[in-house]
Amino acid sequence: MAVPKKKTSRSRKGMRRAHDRVAVPNVVYCECGEPNLPHRACSVCGAYKGRQVVSGDDA
Repeated sequence: MAVPKKKTSRSRKGMRRAHDRVAVPNVVYCECGEPNLPHRACSVCGAYKGRQVVSGDDA
């Protein structure tokens, strides 16, 4: 079994893990002030791009 010759430094370990983070999605705020995912109708008020696309009861 292969065994490393030297301890991996904190810096090198951090550089290797630089791409392992969980990506946080972009947050867009609706006109009603609620956070929302981009390209989706607001789940609270049902608006998308300034228009009412889903009635407030169905959202």
